[in-house]
Amino acid sequence: MKNLLKLSALAAISAMPFMGKAQTVTLDYYFNHEVHKNAAGQEERFHYIWEEKDLNGYSNWGDAFVKEGAKLKSLDAAPTTANLKGTDIYIIVDPDTKKESPNPNYIMPKDVEQIEQYVKAGGVLVMMANDSANVELPHFNTLAAKFGMHFSDELHNHVLGNKIESGTMMVEGNPFFKTAKKIYMKDVCSIDLSGPATAILKNEGVAIIATAKYGKGTVLAIADPWLYNEYTNGHLPADGHYDNDKAINDVTQWLLKQVKK
Repeated sequence: MKNLLKLSALAAISAMPFMGKAQTVTLDYYFNHEVHKNAAGQEERFHYIWEEKDLNGYSNWGDAFVKEGAKLKSLDAAPTTANLKGTDIYIIVDPDTKKESPNPNYIMPKDVEQIEQYVKAGGVLVMMANDSANVELPHFNTLAAKFGMHFSDELHNHVLGNKIESGTMMVEGNPFFKTAKKIYMKDVCSIDLSGPATAILKNEGVAIIATAKYGKGTVLAIADPWLYNEYTNGHLPADGHYDNDKAINDVTQWLLKQVKK
């Protein structure tokens, strides 16, 4: 009877979904480090950060990761293999230009080397650019080049006035988007691809989202910061029937599946 109970318990455990440690998602606060003065006149970090709940923040994306059981971190220092230890997904968004920061931290060769080692060992890297007027592309592209990618100076999905249809992309049937059918992403660059890089989403013949396998790891490149609060959680025009709220979950789940168990 004891053996039967033991076998039943083992069978139940083996049938349960794999429950490992919580996956850690680290957002770069070093290459993107914008500050402004708050209502009290004090300088504070803003723009594409987990804690920011207004339209410029990533609080909705952070919530999507937490909902899937992940832990959130931020990295204020330069990425090194030591600083990235324990990080499963590392996200770099919109590196600063001098217009955005008086002393921007550019992505330097030593940074490229450290991030490359992180990916090769099994890390998941996310690179999110912007249109060239609002992101520091030359140094960002030294990193992208390691994975067969290049963010261009071209402007796509440009929206003039209220003509939001220019930012519309249909993604129904795209395996990357399990639930979203129609997304909105405006004023983006494009991504030139070579080597291991392949397009996940194209619009008007150019790559907007791409991926590459590198060593044991995975790279995802998106031509815009895109998933920040302004474009999620019901902030888009309701009559557009956009699925960005679904897309944020699709992207989150795809990234977590790339993490090596």
